[in-house]
Amino acid sequence: MATPRLLEKYRKEIVPEMMKSFSLKNPMAVPRLEKIVVNMGVGEALADIKILEKSIDELALIVGQKPIMRRAKKAISNFKVKQNQPVGAKVTLRKSRMYEFLDRLINVAMPRIRDFRGVPGESFDKAGNYTMGLTEQNIFMELDVDKLTRSQGMDITFVIKNSKNKEQSQQLLKLFGMPFRQK
Repeated sequence: MATPRLLEKYRKEIVPEMMKSFSLKNPMAVPRLEKIVVNMGVGEALADIKILEKSIDELALIVGQKPIMRRAKKAISNFKVKQNQPVGAKVTLRKSRMYEFLDRLINVAMPRIRDFRGVPGESFDKAGNYTMGLTEQNIFMELDVDKLTRSQGMDITFVIKNSKNKEQSQQLLKLFGMPFRQK
């Protein structure tokens, strides 16, 4: 299997650039992408389980891997959610699938978002992980827009290993091509 384009870019361009800009001595100290977690909450699944099954199939087409069904951990009466009831889908991408999904997200899907001005740069947690949300799944080329019955959003979390702070994580994602919003 061929090495993903962004993995080659990481090894040849990003590691030396990060070592120089953050004065790191060892290439193993450079922050790296450990995994990408794509989460899709489907609230309408409470009324009809077929909606959740269709969302799982669409998520599988987008990421190229079968998602797992997520169930409610506890009952919430205000939302009419019972314990152990199916409420969403999640998939964790690692290694080559992760880099290929990131490549498609940055270079194909994001430019298709209408009035897109970049992703917010404030969504980093204390560990340096980045989470972003998409409001519609129809920006992905893998889905046939005519067959979509409803618009469904998703959360995408980039888990970054060896990151000391938000700046290192943001610089890593910028070098991969993530379009952050200008202030």
